[in-house]
Amino acid sequence: MHALILQHIACEPPGVYEEVLRERGWELRRVELDEGEPIGDWREADAIVAMGGPMSVNDEREHPWLVEEKRAIREAVTEGTPFWGACLGVQLLASSLGARVYPGPEPEVGLITVTLTEAARADPVFDGLPSEPLTLQWHGDTFDLPDGAVLLAGSAAFPHQAFRVGRMAYGVQFHLEVSREMAAAWAEVPAYSAALDRVLGPGALEGLLEQMDGVADGMRSHGRAMFERWLDLIP
Repeated sequence: MHALILQHIACEPPGVYEEVLRERGWELRRVELDEGEPIGDWREADAIVAMGGPMSVNDEREHPWLVEEKRAIREAVTEGTPFWGACLGVQLLASSLGARVYPGPEPEVGLITVTLTEAARADPVFDGLPSEPLTLQWHGDTFDLPDGAVLLAGSAAFPHQAFRVGRMAYGVQFHLEVSREMAAAWAEVPAYSAALDRVLGPGALEGLLEQMDGVADGMRSHGRAMFERWLDLIP
């Protein structure tokens, strides 16, 4: 089985999702879109995993490769290719299917619980999670739901946190794949550090990383369980 990994900055790899793929013997083709690498033929992939990044899906002038990426995602999802998107990845899924992506009321950064919907209780990927799992959030944009989407989770400030389209296309705004070390690397990205200081205050990184020490394993366990159940759906 072959997975196409769409990556938008070096410090945001798939984390625990990649661990699961490798444990199951999947072959990975990683495309660094921000470095100018082409997507190529997505039809060669059995699944697509799109990760986060500091850009907006609307930044097509600054990052023209977004046009091709959204086209590829739209075609792949329409044709039934399994898709998993995290953070920017969920916004790309929404935008590629015609939904609006736009700035939220303020950046959402830090360890925040999300609330699962009733639909999530009947969902094969989300079933089994706590009703209010703890997640890492680090984003400013939000999105409307595409036509036909099933809302799976929301937070107080951002009601649209996760959704499913069809049977195999999933997107989550939050991070469950991240280790403490990955979070520390994100804080070195200017756009991410600015959002962190704005929301949590200057010097908040140390406190966030201390919190991550106690909860990262649990969050990654939830991320692993979700991702494994998603992979189980793939024929």
